[in-house]
Amino acid sequence: MHTDTERCVRAVRSNDARFDGWFFTAVLTTGIYCRPSCPAVPPKAENMTFYPSAAACQQAGFRACKRCRPDTSPGSPEWNARADTVARAMRLIHDGVVDREGVPGLAGRLGYSARQIERQLLAELGAGPLALARAQRAQTARLLIETTALPMADVAFAAGFASIRAFNDTVREVFAQSPSELRSRAASRASRTADSPRGVISLRLPFRAPLTPDKLFGHLVATAVPGVEEWRAGAYRRTLTLPYGHGIAALTPRPDHIACRLSLTDPRDLTLAISSCRRLLDLDADPVAVDEQLRADPELAPLVDKAPGRRVPRTVDAAEFAVRAVLGQQVSTAAARTHAARLVTAHGVPVEDPEGGLTHLFPAPAALASLDPGALALPRTRRTTLTTLVAALAEGSLRLGADSDWEQARAQLAELPGFGPWTVEVIAMRGLGDPDAFLPTDLGMRRAAQGLGLPATPAALTARAAGWRPWRAYAVQYLWATEDHAVNRLPV
Repeated sequence: MHTDTERCVRAVRSNDARFDGWFFTAVLTTGIYCRPSCPAVPPKAENMTFYPSAAACQQAGFRACKRCRPDTSPGSPEWNARADTVARAMRLIHDGVVDREGVPGLAGRLGYSARQIERQLLAELGAGPLALARAQRAQTARLLIETTALPMADVAFAAGFASIRAFNDTVREVFAQSPSELRSRAASRASRTADSPRGVISLRLPFRAPLTPDKLFGHLVATAVPGVEEWRAGAYRRTLTLPYGHGIAALTPRPDHIACRLSLTDPRDLTLAISSCRRLLDLDADPVAVDEQLRADPELAPLVDKAPGRRVPRTVDAAEFAVRAVLGQQVSTAAARTHAARLVTAHGVPVEDPEGGLTHLFPAPAALASLDPGALALPRTRRTTLTTLVAALAEGSLRLGADSDWEQARAQLAELPGFGPWTVEVIAMRGLGDPDAFLPTDLGMRRAAQGLGLPATPAALTARAAGWRPWRAYAVQYLWATEDHAVNRLPV
């Protein structure tokens, strides 16, 4: 979008928050860059230039605006609506892969050379993987500086910097303030958590309005695995398996943000923890674009107008969700939770939760690879489905995650015994994040379609849904929400 100068100028002049994260405005006369919704008086059009990423702005020598804080914009919805190499690379960079594995590790996950990845990112984003990762490190550092009492040296290494000097130089260059100045400036803010227990970080997760939270949180809580997830004091809480340790996330819906409280055993996991929470709640979606497309169907329009901004409840771990999808085949929600709880108790890693009732991490595929099929209270065919899936995940022949090619993953899943269209598509929708995943064979979908006068047979419903593309996963949420079920209600 940043190449459409006229459209960008209109968005800046109208302070249009819908475009935050889509592009960034660099002001030639001041040397700063802003989000489109910056409340400052818009500069003259001839003094504005536009970039596709904060990293590109920083690479061009611009510093972040202190008023609108463009580094806190919601992420671009483009990366979660695409499955090409650039989009997959951006999802991995957001997960901190470059900090942990370097550019060669990023390229290896995507199946390209480091040079090819560099070229593709430069062409589309105006910055290479190192610059993009540096911008994210700066954002993480600012968050830790302003919301925790961690010593600056701990902040530097937790944010992913290799040295304190690089940390200091980057913060000064990006924010035009030293780390200590940033902390002093934030000292009086309500978000400061200096008195919080060590390892606990409170922050606000922004999103593009509107967002209707009832079904989003209702689905997560109604399907929650005991010991791994819970609803407590108005917050959805769950354990997180992270590269350097583990964590607990508590997510509370607010009118203009999601309140997030993270308890981490190692602060170096902050970047991935935030990225996982945003992905879980689909916070980088563009609800205006989605709802505009779905409103074009006269049968869906009343549903969209009643509760605009529905999100797809996703997951923090695609492999975990695939296992849970198999456990949920042809059984009730309660039965699926029971099966998953048994696996967690037998094979999950125990954790301590001083604030609630979380007891375990969901078991990794490697931990489930040795399970005894005879100990599973499942039909024989489903035992085979589960053990085959777990073996493929554990040995690495099947990889599900932010770097997955959606169509390739679908093809691999479909080759496994017991994986029909419903299981493949629900994993694509909630596990992999494909916004166009569709479930025409789902019983709830067919009932909702019939009640609205839509075609109820899978083939006819698929044909009708062609007009909903590329947002069919969101249409599924609107249709599912027509039923009176616990998954569609915000817990009390």
